[in-house]
Amino acid sequence: MTTNKMPTYFISHGGGPWPYIPEMAAQFAATAAWLEKLPQSLPARPKAIVSISGHWETPEFAVSTAAQPPMIYDYSGFPPHTYSITYKAPGEPRIARHIKDLLTAAKISASEDPTHGFDHGTFVPLYLMYPNADIPVISMSIKSNYNPQDHYEAGLAMQALREEGILIIGSGLSYHNMRGFGRPESKGVSQLFGKWLKETVEESDSDLRKQKLFDWERAPAARHAHPREDHLVPLMVVAGAAGIDKGETVFTDHVMGVDMASYRFG
Repeated sequence: MTTNKMPTYFISHGGGPWPYIPEMAAQFAATAAWLEKLPQSLPARPKAIVSISGHWETPEFAVSTAAQPPMIYDYSGFPPHTYSITYKAPGEPRIARHIKDLLTAAKISASEDPTHGFDHGTFVPLYLMYPNADIPVISMSIKSNYNPQDHYEAGLAMQALREEGILIIGSGLSYHNMRGFGRPESKGVSQLFGKWLKETVEESDSDLRKQKLFDWERAPAARHAHPREDHLVPLMVVAGAAGIDKGETVFTDHVMGVDMASYRFG
C-alpha cells in the first residue's frame, strides 16, 4: 500500500472554462499539456480524487456526498456552449462520509452536502487529466473565514487518504487579483509573490513551511497577489495533507499577463 501513497497537488486552474474556448485554450496550451501528462507522474491510478476548489466556500467545511454530481457554471460572459459543458465523473458517497469522519475525529466541524456538484475549479483540470471522467470525484469546500491554520489542519486530518490511494488536489491560483490580470505591473507582482511561494513550498523543514504559510500575508506583494485568499487557501489544505513530505514547484506558466505556478507535495 505504501508504494502507492499518493502525493498532493495544488493546481493553478486558469481562467473560466478555458479548455472549451479555442482562443483561450491556445493561451493555456502549456498548462493543458502539463495537466494531460500529470497522471503519468502518479504511483498508481487513483481510487478517487478529492478536489478542494477555491470556488466553493461554506461557513464550515463541507463534503459533497452526491453520487452523480451536477455541473456548476460559476462564471459569466463566456460563449453559450460553455453553459452546457458536462463532466460525468461519479461521486463516491462512502468516501465522502469517510472524509467527514476524519475531520470530525480531529474535532473539525464538517457537514455533508448531498447536492453540490463540479465547479470549474474542479472540472477544468480534471477534464484534461482524466477526460474519460471514470474516476470518482469528491468535492470539498474551503471555509469562508479563509483561516490558514484551519485549512492546514483539515489537510492534516485527511493524510490517511493518501495511503488509501486517494489523490488530494487543491485547485486555485498562485496569483488571483481579478483587477490585475493583463495589467503591465502585475507580472512583477506575480513574480515577487511567486518567488516567496516557491521558496515556502520547497522549504525542507515542514514546521517552518507551515509557519510561513500561516503568515502568508507578510510575504512580498501578498495582498496585491491575493486581495481575497479564496484561491490560495486550497494550498493550505494540500500542504497539511502532505505532513512532513517536501514540496516542489512542478509547473509554471505565464498567462493573462502573470506567472501562475502549480505545486506537488510527496
